[in-house]
Amino acid sequence: MVRVKICGITSIRDAAMAVEVGTDAIGFIFASSPRQVSLEKARDIVDSLPPFVQTAGVFVDEDVTTIRHIVDFCGLDMIQLHGNESPEFCRKLMPRSIKAFRLEDSASLLPMKLYKGKVRALLFDTYEKEIKGGTGKTFDWNLAVKGKDLGLPVILSGGLVPSNIQKAISIVRPFAVDVNSGVEEYPGIKNPGLMKKMMEGIRKTDIGKDTGD
Repeated sequence: MVRVKICGITSIRDAAMAVEVGTDAIGFIFASSPRQVSLEKARDIVDSLPPFVQTAGVFVDEDVTTIRHIVDFCGLDMIQLHGNESPEFCRKLMPRSIKAFRLEDSASLLPMKLYKGKVRALLFDTYEKEIKGGTGKTFDWNLAVKGKDLGLPVILSGGLVPSNIQKAISIVRPFAVDVNSGVEEYPGIKNPGLMKKMMEGIRKTDIGKDTGD
C-alpha cells in the first residue's frame, strides 16, 4: 500500500482534514516559503494529532543544531532535507533523515549512492532553477524508477494532483507520495475536496495493485 504525506500544513483545521481523509503523515515547511509555519504553530498542530500519524519537517541548508532544536520543540518524527546537505550531514540526523533530490536528467541520480546508509529514504522532486521544491510541476517519472535501483524507499513528489496520481503511482510504484500544491486552494490553505479526491485515486491504485489489475 502506498503511504501518503500531505505537506505544507499550516493549521489545525487542515491537519484534521488530512487525518480524516486517511493520510499517513503531514509535513511542515520551516524554510522560506509561502507555506512556512512558525515553530509554535507546528507544535500546536502536532499536539492536536491522534496517535500513529507521522510528522515531518522540511529544511533547506539549515544547521544541525537548529534542526534538532525544531524537531525537539515541535515533536517531529522525520526530517526532510531539501538543500545541498552532504551524506555526512544527513548521517548526523539519522534515523530521521530523508534526502530530497530534484531530478532533471540521469546525471541527477549519480550522487544518490553516496547517501545509502545515511538516510531512511529518498524523495524525488522536480528540478527548477532556484526553487528547492513546491514547483507544482511534474518530471520524467522514469527517472524515479531508475532511482529505485539503490534499494532505498522512494517518496515521489512534484506536481502530483488528483488527475495524475494514479498514473504516477502505476509507473513508479513508490513507497510513498508527498503532495502539497495539488490539494490546495492557494499556498498554505488545503482544499478538503481535493484531498479527498486525491486519496480516492490513491486507494483505487492500491486496489488495482492488490488484485493484479
